[in-house]
Amino acid sequence: MTTKAAADDASARITARIEALDDWRGEMLAQVRQLIREADPEITEEWKWAKPTSGGTPVWSHAGIVCTGESYKDKVKLTFARGASLSDPKQLFNASLEGGTRRAIDLRQGQQIHPAAFKQLIRAAVAANALVRAGRRAGK
Repeated sequence: MTTKAAADDASARITARIEALDDWRGEMLAQVRQLIREADPEITEEWKWAKPTSGGTPVWSHAGIVCTGESYKDKVKLTFARGASLSDPKQLFNASLEGGTRRAIDLRQGQQIHPAAFKQLIRAAVAANALVRAGRRAGK
């Protein structure tokens, strides 16, 4: 379980990452972060997988990982942990399509994300996490 102090630290790190990018990638990450928060006000921000070669990755969780927000030279990548099981009628997923579990959205400079469809994906990911968690509880 994430403590309030850890969540506050993670949120501060995400804010720092957005500010450090100082270009379209920071703006894009800030935009999707806002959409995630609007889609699920109970979402938890986390900072995971920090190591000497990588400062870490922003993660949004609710009953499990919903998605990560990675920044690369040419894109912002949003990887949904259970993306393969989610309905994507607006076809936002455009990367990691061959995977059996994850799906991703690669956003490049100048691209826009469909806000309503993205929020629906976030809500669907939270619901998928809750179903898996409920199934695990029922199996105990």
